[in-house]
Amino acid sequence: MRIILLGAPGAGKGTQAAVISKKLGTPHIATGDLFRAALGQGTDLGNKAKAYMDKGELVPDDITVAMVLERIALDDAQTGYILDGFPRTVNQGVALDQALEKNGESIDMAILVDVSDAELVKRLSGRSICRTCQTPYHSVNNPPKETGVCDLDGGELYQRDDDKAETVINRLQVYSNETAPLIQFFESQSKLVRINGEQDISVVEKQLLDIIETK
Repeated sequence: MRIILLGAPGAGKGTQAAVISKKLGTPHIATGDLFRAALGQGTDLGNKAKAYMDKGELVPDDITVAMVLERIALDDAQTGYILDGFPRTVNQGVALDQALEKNGESIDMAILVDVSDAELVKRLSGRSICRTCQTPYHSVNNPPKETGVCDLDGGELYQRDDDKAETVINRLQVYSNETAPLIQFFESQSKLVRINGEQDISVVEKQLLDIIETK
């Protein structure tokens, strides 16, 4: 099954995508992870993407689309995948549809994890990540045992530039301007499903899996 998870930064798409991926046995493809991996490897795409990501802006469509299409062409994605963070614009959605159509394929559903702006700012500005193992923490919802130190490997916790308060506000504005129209795009295809992302994580998880299993 080919599934897209929609939602603003901090809506919990990544957490839920990991659950769905494990349940279905299909890859979880997150564009943020793809870009950070490319940056770590010193690729041209990674360096180009960094300038946009650090400011909380969307990476240009041509860079994003090329990277995602390359990823879903790999063998492990041939029976399905969970796209997390892509598409982010209608243009990306159209490009994806056109690429899939050439192979006689299509997206099965787009699930919107809906969360208010106030809740998103609270979630994002409290996030930190282990510099060595990338384990995520949150100052309120999932704090480390020792401030600034990873529970698993003792690594230093840091806040990504795109999770700082001033950048978070900009990210949400970018989402509203560029990504929200995707809701109408997938509604027009009768593929959109909405879920209240402010519920307990376990409730959101159950609703997601119920929707997918009845598809």
